[in-house]
Amino acid sequence: MRRGAIASRRERVATPDGDFVDLDCLDGPAPGAPLLLVLHGLEGSCRSHYMHGLFTLAREAGWSAVALNFRSCSGEPNRLARFYHSGDTDDLDLVVRLLAGREPDARIGAVGISLGGNVLLKWLGERGDAAPPQMRAAVTISTPYDLERCARTLDRGIQKVTYTASFMRSFRQKVLDKARAFPGFVDVAAVMRARTFAEYDRIVTAPLHGFADEVDYWRRASCRPYLARVCRPTLLISALDDPFVPPEALPDPAALPPNIVAEFSERGGHVGFVEGPFWRPRAWAERRAMQFLSDVFEERHGSAGALRASGGLGAISGPPT
Repeated sequence: MRRGAIASRRERVATPDGDFVDLDCLDGPAPGAPLLLVLHGLEGSCRSHYMHGLFTLAREAGWSAVALNFRSCSGEPNRLARFYHSGDTDDLDLVVRLLAGREPDARIGAVGISLGGNVLLKWLGERGDAAPPQMRAAVTISTPYDLERCARTLDRGIQKVTYTASFMRSFRQKVLDKARAFPGFVDVAAVMRARTFAEYDRIVTAPLHGFADEVDYWRRASCRPYLARVCRPTLLISALDDPFVPPEALPDPAALPPNIVAEFSERGGHVGFVEGPFWRPRAWAERRAMQFLSDVFEERHGSAGALRASGGLGAISGPPT
């Protein structure tokens, strides 16, 4: 979220392992307002464009909103040698339980973007029926459901020289900064030579977070195996032309449980869904996410399963073209 665009306050939450996560919070107009919880993508933060869009929509709807900045992403380095990763759900669990404990009657809707979508879906699947009842519904946008397929895609061709190269620059700078506080915490020279997700996850992500290697990390951290255990009404938004997520990484809409709706559009790229005339485009996915959460909160359709069964949502749909 761009600083100054929407007035928000920062809250620091201590984690049980002696670290912290930072929340950026937009207070609602009155107690009991619905709460939007947003999880950003890889190397994103509260300043990401979609965060600003979702906070704007929450404010217009009279909701409160909270952006969870993953460790090392809030603008201040986290305290421990570790970072964050695609399958780490502990911090999300901590934050949800904190928010639910403050307002036992709260209606929380979560939106996860890209990596944040993977974290959110994995957490929902891990918790199943035991997820706090305040968490009513979820939406994910451009989720990398199968991390191995997505990493292999990003590590070749035009994706490698554009998207992956950009991520590697950010990763290398974070490793250099962390090495000043923790000399020798990883092989820094090898990180400086890394040019692919496979190399970086083998050198950094896997050893720092308890995985045997990059493939072990990708397979254990992917949300796709957890989808069958998600119990809350959930909307999945993805595009078939996503340069990060190949079509074969997407789940089969027909195989999803009835509480999960898949809206997979032909176009939209990676978090690039827009609608309207070219001189005044609007972000479609953020607006669709808020619409879905509002429908669940107001019980206008009862559940995601009822939406799909009634034909209210198509398994394959998306922004107007």
